[in-house]
Amino acid sequence: MTPVGKPERATQYRVVALFRDKLEYQYLGNWIDREDNRNIEPELLSAFLKKQGHDESLIWKVLYQLEKAAGDTSKSLYDRNRAVYELLRYGVKVKAEVGENTQTVWLINWKRPLENHFGIAEEVTVPAADAKAHVKRPDVVLYVNGIALGVLELKRSTISVAEGIRQNLDNQKKVFIEHFFSTMQFVMAGNDTEGLRYATIQTPEKYYLTWKEASEVENPLDRALTLLCAKERFLELIHDFIVFDAGIKKLCRHHQYFGVRAAQDHVKRREGGIIWHTQGSGKSLVMVWLTKWLRENEKDARVLIITDRTELDEQIERVFFGVNEQIYRTKSGADLIAKLNAKTPWLLCSLIHKFGGKEDGEEVGDIPGYIEEVKKALPPGFKAKGDLYVFVDECHRTQSGVLHDAMKAILPNAMFIGFTGTPLLKADKQRSIEVFGRYIHTYKFDEAVKDGVVLDLRYEARDIDQNITSQKKIDQWFDAKTKGLTDLAKAQLKQRWGTMQRVLSSKSRLEMIVDDILMDMETRDRLKSGHGNAMLISGSIYQACQFYDLFSKTDLAGKCAIVTSYRPSIATIKGEESGEGQTEKLRQYAIYQKMLAEWFNEPPETAINKVETFEKEVKKKFLEAPGQMKLLIVVDKLLTGFDAPPATYLYIDKPMQDHGLFQAICRVNRLHSDDKEYGYIIDYKDLFKSLEYSVQDYTSGALDGYDKEDVAGLLEDRLGKRASGSRRRGKPLKRFASRWSHRRTRRPISAISALRSPATRNSSRTTSRIG
Repeated sequence: MTPVGKPERATQYRVVALFRDKLEYQYLGNWIDREDNRNIEPELLSAFLKKQGHDESLIWKVLYQLEKAAGDTSKSLYDRNRAVYELLRYGVKVKAEVGENTQTVWLINWKRPLENHFGIAEEVTVPAADAKAHVKRPDVVLYVNGIALGVLELKRSTISVAEGIRQNLDNQKKVFIEHFFSTMQFVMAGNDTEGLRYATIQTPEKYYLTWKEASEVENPLDRALTLLCAKERFLELIHDFIVFDAGIKKLCRHHQYFGVRAAQDHVKRREGGIIWHTQGSGKSLVMVWLTKWLRENEKDARVLIITDRTELDEQIERVFFGVNEQIYRTKSGADLIAKLNAKTPWLLCSLIHKFGGKEDGEEVGDIPGYIEEVKKALPPGFKAKGDLYVFVDECHRTQSGVLHDAMKAILPNAMFIGFTGTPLLKADKQRSIEVFGRYIHTYKFDEAVKDGVVLDLRYEARDIDQNITSQKKIDQWFDAKTKGLTDLAKAQLKQRWGTMQRVLSSKSRLEMIVDDILMDMETRDRLKSGHGNAMLISGSIYQACQFYDLFSKTDLAGKCAIVTSYRPSIATIKGEESGEGQTEKLRQYAIYQKMLAEWFNEPPETAINKVETFEKEVKKKFLEAPGQMKLLIVVDKLLTGFDAPPATYLYIDKPMQDHGLFQAICRVNRLHSDDKEYGYIIDYKDLFKSLEYSVQDYTSGALDGYDKEDVAGLLEDRLGKRASGSRRRGKPLKRFASRWSHRRTRRPISAISALRSPATRNSSRTTSRIG
């Protein structure tokens, strides 16, 4: 192993030797003094194309097209890089002579990776675009057939890899050598202590990835380079695991790669199964990469993706459109059968609950009605055209019962693959395996947190009656409201606040929750700055409307919204008017009407018909302008399939358990800006028992398939860890789902119980839990 502190140059010598001697790249030389270093080396590329049997005239035309795409400065780096990737991936379309047929010339031999030319150059001096700027000199550049596909910045072991990442980002600026990155697929940085971090063009530092895979190589940098840059693996990653997703170029993480590879093996054996990749870890991209592989490698392949929630249906459509794949959304069961009975489209998605006419948020659709509709639509002798692969998203919900029996009866030759972001409950597991098959690949919440793929979650239970009205809370409120005032002004104002405790104590429970959330908005950094926002899960649509009505009279007016399955119409309030005041339905209708009228700034009579437009607009603002849409009040909608990186706090005022609970809390585990360190779960419903059970099942997850003695050590080690950190409110909360404490009875108790408010901790109920 390289000694700590050894000069950077020594590390570079060793890395170059690794590529030359072990990975068998040709050493192209030290190019510090070489002139006209480029990301496309014409001599090397021409030599490769000649070996493929192409003549000089055709080679010249291919070089012209490639250099034109790479050097078009009228386009952004992203667009140039994408154009180059299209030529690498799908070949260059050229005509040898006018009037002749177009032929495809491959810049890379994808089918026989080892027949390509792999080269490595060091100290590659590249002049900056701005003559006044410094010359840049990437440490190591990887060339395949003379095209620069990888760049590596190295640092000594005492200097952070982050320095190398920032160097790469600087190099991509227009004033420096942005033009050199138009062909680049892998952008890497490393040292001997932290190993290697990899990404692609324009990737922010926090999204650089770490590769994990078993290897006998001890040095972490050498290990990662050996695994990632081996000739066949390097080209496979470029060919099969890159996407240009709605303006962002993305590479795969290790679990996505191994998940797709495992699924490919299952496909080759015609064996279905389940892919469990935890919420927020890029499950949709696994679907994309697997779908594209099926399209190119399995004859007549067609893919049907089935979901049971509108948000998931829309999310999948967006992801595929983002990678230039047209996916057809079926309109009904009959439409699905009609499309399957034809040869096109090859890619479809279908929403189960729509078929039964059920509203969003309901857990079970009208399955008998759906089956009946599908059967009625079946023509005599129906057989789905093509080789059909059925992906069932969130299969833990839609996997059981007669629905899949019916689907398998209708599509007997189809291969089924289930996808889930949460583990299967023990009660469902056997049935799920009967339907889909065993686990194809798993990637759990803990693994994702350790890898920095998602954020850890911090949990706090708040007792409304004892916590919200405490003197400490009132003092906090006072300090937040009087920040910036002189001591004299504070003293005068505090005299008027003498009755605040009595006022708070007389408020309703919902009013107390509103006050508590407003306090967080004033005092929690992410919420106060407007960089982050929050969601509140209410127990019913009517309660959600009550919450909104209270918030609309505070500073959050215009910055909060309700998103539920409710669609206000005259029909919903028909017969409700009795002359004795508003019923719940009338009140609910009136609050929605007021909210919509204020949002669209138009008469209530017309605004009431714009709920869908309203929801699209508030979701967009929640994602893109969190300081202007600080709180979404929901019941069931948006708790699955809604990726909202700014969302930082989730307030729960609804009984929840199992899958519904896990999917909900993962709304706040997405990476965002650097000031988002955790996702926070605030529980007003004392869901401890539900959380405890769910966490236990989550940590066991796929291990249920093993003998207890094979996994007993691992499980006991987790349960035996005593939670660390302060228990005082306002300090960092306990890690959710990863640290545990024990009662004397040895019954595992989740660390989430340790973070109740001071008043609640003193109650006998909480003390008995902590033990």
